[in-house]
Amino acid sequence: MSVSVPKSVFTFFKKLEKNNNRDWFNAHKPEFKAIEGEVKLFYNAVFENLKKQDDIDKLKIFRIYRDVRFSKNKLPYKTHFGGSFHRTKPRLRGGYYLHIQPNNESFIATGFWEPAKEDLLRIRKEFEMDDSEIREILTNKKFNSTWGDSFVGDEVKTAPKGFSKEHPAIDLIKKKQYIFTKKYTDKEVLDANFLTEVDNAFKAIRPFFDYMSDVLTTDLNGVSLID
Repeated sequence: MSVSVPKSVFTFFKKLEKNNNRDWFNAHKPEFKAIEGEVKLFYNAVFENLKKQDDIDKLKIFRIYRDVRFSKNKLPYKTHFGGSFHRTKPRLRGGYYLHIQPNNESFIATGFWEPAKEDLLRIRKEFEMDDSEIREILTNKKFNSTWGDSFVGDEVKTAPKGFSKEHPAIDLIKKKQYIFTKKYTDKEVLDANFLTEVDNAFKAIRPFFDYMSDVLTTDLNGVSLID
């Protein structure tokens, strides 16, 4: 039996966008819980597919409640579903994310959102020493037809401390995040083949993940840090 994202997800969130308050949500909570149950089936199907081709130890589906304590936006509820899929550490690095939101705002993402300080330095040092392998991955036709040929995410303005802004790989070195994203329309998300599309896109990221896992589990001399 194929699993798909129900149309009711987008219908509900569009109504919630106009009624983002506790009274309305509590009155419609049974509807939300039913939709949430269907969506969790989809996330679990993605999880099971990922486990067939990667070593994934955890799926985390984020709650609908927003943490408004330190935010200017005091709306209490998210108007999307988000879920992350964790590769088994320390041997494997990187992660997968699936975001389902109406108005053509859905996307998948992969990579390194908040690399630890030590990991970020190790990645930058690798690119400083030799950027040929990462360039080969980024320019691979099969890879960039899915994920594009460049990272998205935050970066420093010129160069991180200790690195030359004139270095040929400064475009890679100045990144603070190493992320790829792929957007989808509402129609694409609701398509019966969306599960397969997500699975194929996640498979396409593996050359990058294999390379980065190797980098982050060795020192600059190639000696393992986890044996």
